[in-house]
Amino acid sequence: MAYYLVRATLKPERADILREQLEKGTIRNLQPFGRALTYSLEHARWNPETGEAVWEEEDYCSPPLAQERSSVLDTYFEDIRIHPVSPGEGWEHIKQYPSLWRVLTE
Repeated sequence: MAYYLVRATLKPERADILREQLEKGTIRNLQPFGRALTYSLEHARWNPETGEAVWEEEDYCSPPLAQERSSVLDTYFEDIRIHPVSPGEGWEHIKQYPSLWRVLTE
């Protein structure tokens, strides 16, 4: 298993739909990655300096995030970039940023 710090630009016109899918549990039910992706997206942060969503993602694929991208991420995000991290390192790195969802509802 690998962990990545993910940086991506949320497509503004898709933000409400993504939030709805998370709340309904639609993404959580996707196998085998739904639970991990849901957790990551629900806890995503907003980097005010770059205007990007950032989160840590647990992944089992090669290439990294292949299933997540084809099923979910490419629909809602652009310019997705990843950087390998140790478990928890990504969350620690972005903990000072506000919640993505709090920023979007303000």
